[in-house]
Amino acid sequence: MREQQEGSRAVARVVARCRPAVVPAYPITPQTHIVEGLGLMVRAGELSPCRFLTVESEFAAMSAAIGASAVGTRTYTATASQGLLYMAEPLFNASGLGLPIVLTVANRAIGAPINIWNDHSDAMSMRDCGWVQLYAIDNQHAVDLHVQAFALAERISVPVMVCVDGFVLTHASEPIDVPDQDVVDAVLPDIRPRQRLDPAEPVTIGAMVGPEAFTEVRYLAQLDLLRALSEFPAVVAQLGAHTGREVGPVTRFGPESARTVVIALGSVCGTIRAVLEDGVDTDGVDGDGLGDVALLALTMYRPFPSAAIRAAVGDAERVIVLERAFAPGAGGIVTADVRGALTGRDLPLHTVVAGLGGRPITEAALRELFARARRDDLPDVQFLDLDERSVHAARTSGASS
Repeated sequence: MREQQEGSRAVARVVARCRPAVVPAYPITPQTHIVEGLGLMVRAGELSPCRFLTVESEFAAMSAAIGASAVGTRTYTATASQGLLYMAEPLFNASGLGLPIVLTVANRAIGAPINIWNDHSDAMSMRDCGWVQLYAIDNQHAVDLHVQAFALAERISVPVMVCVDGFVLTHASEPIDVPDQDVVDAVLPDIRPRQRLDPAEPVTIGAMVGPEAFTEVRYLAQLDLLRALSEFPAVVAQLGAHTGREVGPVTRFGPESARTVVIALGSVCGTIRAVLEDGVDTDGVDGDGLGDVALLALTMYRPFPSAAIRAAVGDAERVIVLERAFAPGAGGIVTADVRGALTGRDLPLHTVVAGLGGRPITEAALRELFARARRDDLPDVQFLDLDERSVHAARTSGASS
């Protein structure tokens, strides 16, 4: 049943219905409301049995999650921004050990300068740590993704990161349907870990591995991660059979004949869809030429769904990748993956960096962007709504921030 609620509280409620046995928690804006909500449910006895661990840092939170998951318990935690960076070492340990931990990242910019608002710099910095990365389009999608994340993680014994745009989604209140307990139980049975530490049968995991075997260990981890490409649609369909909602790894919105395809992740997909839908009136008249633009919303970013991207781009004549982060000195992060997926296709590929540090991505800016695309007037790399005057002043004075 749809109820008006904050995104973070809805995520906390659905995580509770996934019955985690251990929740190590450390607060950091803008994810704090999630672990606060879970803590309140544990204290009230609404989430039981569950150990809610108040730890001293994000490093400790992920380290505790590793210990809990290694003994076979369903484990969950959440973080954001610098907190995710502080987790970096144990993030690699969790994936290297094949532990099905679920982590919510309330996406937030990385300083300096300090910025608490939304972009994807944090999760993108950890894109190669061996975790599945899933990005929520809206709060309903975020709720559904957490059920699917636990199911996927436990099917393939790989940790899963659910990325939810900070403030834009985490602090937005709207009607959200949190699946009932019986629905979650049907999709997510009791955990059956692939490996489990047991004092009665002692083994060593995560020990030193030398050159004679390390390549094979990493290769096997790659195979496990790639299984997400085939398993994720199955868990989406399983939950969708109960809720009627299915958002796959790549979802296309717009006409099949579109000559321009825009690729994006996260909540900006909603703004892009609004622009495209408003461009065509109720009589189907395309007043702004927006009927010639389609959106590809990426839910799964790691592993990268190259085949699905290639198929979804279809016969488009140009591709725009809207980036909420970028690689300084190199350019678009997602663009590089898209370029690899489209190897052999001779079509323009444009990077548009937008919404850094929480700057609004407005419908007006998107309309102008799409109009320039129709005129073949886009540079290879563009920073949307860049304040050229401020940049000039900073460069003249020698300042960078």
